[in-house]
Amino acid sequence: MAKRWYVIHTYSGYENKVKKDLEHRIETYGLDKQVVDIKIPTEEVTEIKEGGKRETKDAKVFPGYVLVRIDCRGREVDDNTWAVVRNTEGVTGFVGVGGKPAPLSRDEFNKIMHRTGERGEEAVAKRTSTSVEVGMSVKVLSGPLADFDGQVSEVNAEAGKVKVMLTIFGRETPVELTLDQITVIG
Repeated sequence: MAKRWYVIHTYSGYENKVKKDLEHRIETYGLDKQVVDIKIPTEEVTEIKEGGKRETKDAKVFPGYVLVRIDCRGREVDDNTWAVVRNTEGVTGFVGVGGKPAPLSRDEFNKIMHRTGERGEEAVAKRTSTSVEVGMSVKVLSGPLADFDGQVSEVNAEAGKVKVMLTIFGRETPVELTLDQITVIG
């Protein structure tokens, strides 16, 4: 028997509930040998808030999707396993062609798991985000330019830096600042 990964579509935000309910249904229907693993791909995201405060959390890589590893008889998911998974509350169906579940290729699965950092390969670069955007008005909080107001012209969330256009001596001057040196105004 070949163990293959399939993707099931769920209502967005119900991924964890679907995983828990599916695990319960698998146990109830005695399908522990057919459905051998369930994963919700996540990645670590660092969000930089106002004032440079960093908050790290896990974010779903593919909201609305859950990976299920099924031990198939032959080349396809058997009808009983398909029905148990498909009829789990919150599941809208398998991803596939013509209503039939299509397994992920090994390459597709490895790309997804590499992004989550679960495959043991070299560490995956973590994603960083911030609520500061180009065009926002900001005030400099610290440093030699404290109390100057300006407009954000570039954001480099990974480095935790922004380029701000400040008016110094009547001229617009680009200044690179860290996110903890500014606050959004207005």
